Amino acid sequence: MRQLLVINPNTSASVSRLLQSHAQAAAGPQARVRTVTARFGAPYISDEASYAVAGHATLDAWAAALAVGPGGAAPQAPDAVLIGCFGDPGLLALRESSPVPVTGLAEAAFIEAARHGRFAIVTGGARWAPMLQRLAQALGHGAMLAGIHTVAPTGAQLAADPQAARALLSQACREAARRFGAQAIILGGAGLAGMAASLQSDLDVPLIDSVLAGVRRALRADAPPAPRGTPGFDVPWHGLSPELGALGLAPDGA
Repeated sequence: MRQLLVINPNTSASVSRLLQSHAQAAAGPQARVRTVTARFGAPYISDEASYAVAGHATLDAWAAALAVGPGGAAPQAPDAVLIGCFGDPGLLALRESSPVPVTGLAEAAFIEAARHGRFAIVTGGARWAPMLQRLAQALGHGAMLAGIHTVAPTGAQLAADPQAARALLSQACREAARRFGAQAIILGGAGLAGMAASLQSDLDVPLIDSVLAGVRRALRADAPPAPRGTPGFDVPWHGLSPELGALGLAPDGA
């Protein structure tokens, strides 16, 4: 059975539970999903500072997940890793350091949406717009991104009131499709997992659930080989967690 490690880069246990539930349902019986939560950082990533810290927290959570399994048992190595944040903090660093394929909710959703043509993003939190624009450019999807429509509540606030969120997001998705002329819409955010299915009938274009796209991408059969055979970093660390330190190079003279 394949093992998928999902990393929640924020400290919210409720987001981790939502990710675990929807990721396991999407993976089906042929895979086992294990979701881990950042050990430090923000309860919800909503600005540049919390995003920067989340990149470190993602690497730390990954190193801890490899070092200690549930109940203290030796963990089973994952076959793939999914960063469970629509913004993919730490994606390139983790991909460089991992012996198994790594993707994130945003990267996976970009790839899936681009198959339909130019796409738009609907997500919570106004500060995410420039951050996602930059990420799309960095991942090579800038030309396919037609536009970003943010709603005022954050993803965490939307998840806390699903009924109100659906009405707000339905209107936002329709507006994004009309305003940007998009051939697909991404509903981005771990906290919005599962909402796309209930909103699809309101739209004339495909609505992509970023969590489902992430699981499909992470577990794809044609994943390219990872660049390294064992987990690790190519620099020595100072003052970081023991788990991160154990994966770094030994300091000079050690």
